[in-house]
Amino acid sequence: MSVSRPVKAVTPSAIKARKGGTPIVCLTAYTTPMARLVDAHCDLVLVGDSVGMALHGLPSTLGVTMDMMVMHAKAVRLGTQKALLVVDMPFGSYEESPAQAFRNAARIMAETGAGAVKLEGGEHMAETIAFLVARGIPVMAHIGLTPQSVNVFGGYQVQGRGADAARIMRDAQAVTGAGAFSVVIEKVSEPLARAITDRIDIPTIGIGASPACDGQVLVIDDVLGIFTDFRPKFVKRYAELGEAADRAIAAYAEEVRARSFPSMEHTFPETVAAPAGKNT
Repeated sequence: MSVSRPVKAVTPSAIKARKGGTPIVCLTAYTTPMARLVDAHCDLVLVGDSVGMALHGLPSTLGVTMDMMVMHAKAVRLGTQKALLVVDMPFGSYEESPAQAFRNAARIMAETGAGAVKLEGGEHMAETIAFLVARGIPVMAHIGLTPQSVNVFGGYQVQGRGADAARIMRDAQAVTGAGAFSVVIEKVSEPLARAITDRIDIPTIGIGASPACDGQVLVIDDVLGIFTDFRPKFVKRYAELGEAADRAIAAYAEEVRARSFPSMEHTFPETVAAPAGKNT
């Protein structure tokens, strides 16, 4: 008799070892059903603070709280068996000091069962990353366009062009030296993302970066086309579920108003007929 073996989950060290190997596949997820779908195909499942915009209608990620991240991470953990679960640390939860970052990262790890946390920032966050790693918390770094700093950048412009490339290269080297097991590179010039990937010893996860990165990440709602009016250049849509959902909801509303739904087949009779061939 065969005995089913538990699924072996991907670990931060396993992701780090993928540098230069088979590309790492990552998508976001915020709910248990979506996590189950993503887990079947991905190496990493990221509970991103993009949940604030994708599910809560916030204008940016800045209003996302620790409680929101913990709640969604718990839900995603229930749907994740194989992929490494990484949870974003929200704005204001780690910038004050390494000690603050540790308290909040420890809460995320303890309450959600996550395998790692992600935080934004390069050179100025290196001390914090090293502090967390030294205390047993694996860290995925995030450089380039860091959405939590959108007000400093003055919008969502491409980063790393011209003289600014040197700053982002320093950021990449700093988070590598601090002990991050991987780094997200967002919305930077393609040559710079390629150069960073060649130069540092940890995997780079691109989003609007370069096909040369060691892996790629996208927001699941963008991949599935949930938003009909949001089409960033770096996203490839693999479905148009937003348009399909709009048609389905419109058809439902039309049938309700016409009283064609529900029909009798969707209702329950007062008595149930006995099965054929049996006496009542």
